[in-house]
Amino acid sequence: MKLFEIGFLSFRLLDFIDILLVAIMIYGLYRIVKGSIAFNIFIGFMSIYIIWFIVRALSMKLLTTILYQFIGVGAIALLIVFQQEIRRALLLIGKSRGPGNKRPLRALLPWNWRTAYTSEINFEELAVACKYFSKTHTGSIIVLGRSSELRFFTSTGVMIDGEMTSKLLESIFFKKNPLHDGAVIIIKNRIKAASCILPVSEISNLAMEFGLRHRAALGVAEQTDAMAIVVSEETGHITVASKGRISEDLSKEEELDKKLYRMYFEVE
Repeated sequence: MKLFEIGFLSFRLLDFIDILLVAIMIYGLYRIVKGSIAFNIFIGFMSIYIIWFIVRALSMKLLTTILYQFIGVGAIALLIVFQQEIRRALLLIGKSRGPGNKRPLRALLPWNWRTAYTSEINFEELAVACKYFSKTHTGSIIVLGRSSELRFFTSTGVMIDGEMTSKLLESIFFKKNPLHDGAVIIIKNRIKAASCILPVSEISNLAMEFGLRHRAALGVAEQTDAMAIVVSEETGHITVASKGRISEDLSKEEELDKKLYRMYFEVE
C-alpha cells in the first residue's frame, strides 16, 4: 500500500512502519547507554557509519573499502564494548516475556519499561539501619534485589541467608567486623550474603562527592534492575542508585522507610 509517490520516489505504509520501529530501537538504545562511556563510543561508531554511507554514495571506492572493513570488524567489537548494555537490554526483554507478565508485547515499548515487583522487604527495619549508619558515619552499601536473586554477586561474598533486621545490618557494617568491607545483598527480606564485590560504574561525569561505594552502587544498578542504598562514611549522606541513576541526599528524609518503598516500587 503506497501512501504517496513523487516521481521515482514512492513511500509505502511498510516504509513508515519500518522507520517507526527503527526510531523506537534507537531511542531505546539511547536510554540504555545514556550517561555512560558507551554512549560516546556509540556516537563515534555512528559517525564512521555515516561517513561510510556518504563516501559509498559518492563512489569513492578506496575509502569505501577501508571503512567497510572497519565496520565489519566493528560489529564484533561492539558486542565486546557494549556487553553491559546488551545485558541490560536482554534483561528488559526477558522481564517483559516472563510468565508473570500479562502484557508481554506492550512491555517492550519504551514508555512501558516498568515492572511490578513483589517484595517482602521490611523497609522500617531498613530505614532504622540506614539512619543509624548516617548518624554514626558508618560507610555501607545495601543492595535490594527485585526480579533477580543476583546469584552471581552473592557468590562473591560470604553467605548468610538470615532475616534482615536493623541489628544484623548494624553488626555486619560494624567497622571491626571483617564483613563490613563490601556490599550486603538482600532478597525478599533475607540477607543472602555480605562482603560482596560489585562492578564499578564507568560514568565519567559523576559528582566529586561520590566515592567508590557510589560507583559500585551505580555499577550494579546499571547491570541489573536492583536498587542499591549507600551511606557515605565521610558525610553520612544516604543515596540510592536505581536504573543507572543516583538520587540526592536522603539523610534528612523524615519518613525514610516510605521514601525507600516508593523508590523501590517506582511510585511517584
